[in-house]
Amino acid sequence: MPEGLLPAETILSVLAFTPRHLVELTSNASPQLLSREPAAGDWSVSQVLAHLRACADVWGERYMLPILSQEHPTLKALNPRTWILSTNYLQLEFQPSLLAFSDQRRRLLKVLSALAPQDWQRGNTLIGAGRPLQQTLHQHADRMARHERTHLKQIERTLKHLQDTYN
Repeated sequence: MPEGLLPAETILSVLAFTPRHLVELTSNASPQLLSREPAAGDWSVSQVLAHLRACADVWGERYMLPILSQEHPTLKALNPRTWILSTNYLQLEFQPSLLAFSDQRRRLLKVLSALAPQDWQRGNTLIGAGRPLQQTLHQHADRMARHERTHLKQIERTLKHLQDTYN
């Protein structure tokens, strides 16, 4: 395993945990609460989910899957914050968006769970965001898992704040 990266088993665990934990965290929250910004300029829970979906599109489908279907592909970098503008994720109700995220995650986990250890080292060249970057599937998956842990904590704090404020 490359130094500094989470083990593949941990990554798979985090990626599987995210949609389940989102269901647990939000099961008793109203649609209004989920769409409420905790403070001006802060993301609502629905907005965080939209961001997680955009990241899953870019880091999972746009980067990881081509690494597995092509021999060291060259891929154009795409910022999830740019990608989200071409989607309807920010306009969707929370529950349908969570269902779509969960379905996408199940498909990704099915692929990642079947990988041999050496497959995690398959790579790509990422261009269009400065100098070309050589990255592995393991690096992309590690980034996604760490990023999701951060946003799950953000959602927990946001829900606690909103529930304390509006209940």
